Amino acid sequence: MTPLMRLNRFLARSGVASRRGADAIVEAGRVRVNGLTVTQHGVTVDTDSDCVEVDGRRVRLPSQFTYIIVNKPIGYVVTMSDPQGRKTVADFVPRSLAGVIPVGRLDVDTDGLLIMTDDGDLTHRVTHPSFELDKIYEVMVGGVLSEKSIRSLERGISLDGQLTAPATIDSLSISHNRSSCRITIHEGRKRQIRRMFEAIGHSVRSLRRVRIGPLELGDLKPGHSRGLTEPEVRALRKAVGLDTE
Repeated sequence: MTPLMRLNRFLARSGVASRRGADAIVEAGRVRVNGLTVTQHGVTVDTDSDCVEVDGRRVRLPSQFTYIIVNKPIGYVVTMSDPQGRKTVADFVPRSLAGVIPVGRLDVDTDGLLIMTDDGDLTHRVTHPSFELDKIYEVMVGGVLSEKSIRSLERGISLDGQLTAPATIDSLSISHNRSSCRITIHEGRKRQIRRMFEAIGHSVRSLRRVRIGPLELGDLKPGHSRGLTEPEVRALRKAVGLDTE
């Protein structure tokens, strides 16, 4: 397959903008190819060797990025280095993939699915609430969740003076004065789910993220990682509105 591609298609496939938006970015003089500013339409780039930059930041095609998922155990900090010397998720990334970073946050006392990548545009879209990508968690709380409490979660909880977006609660089970359920949200405020349940009088006993958009944790063991398959990458990019042509 030829590595030559029109610049606007390259920018669209890289997640920078739509093709029409890419043309506008080029016209504005924000794009450089091999160090030279390009303002004309119809430019063709070699996807294997040319260096394309937008606003000084290099952009690449999805196939040139790295995408992995990690089943983060409890006790690990979601950062690549920690000045306090705590264990970090960098421990689960091979040295050859040193350029990847965590997508969003997962509290130190929460385990489960974490995406790591060097695709900045995907990272932004997965983490920004405006793209409304669902994140699903399995949670166990103390006490019996009432219908009233569930309705409160589904309407939104006031945290720091601002309502959370409506959540979805399903798979509810109650045993020995504890309630287990799945909760779906698309925001990512600090310790959001724990604070939501605390606000309605239930302390969280355990919390695990099991799904982000189309990606599921599946049977990946704690402390293990794996690369995403091409269909998984396409599905994730499509879920956040990135070009998958």
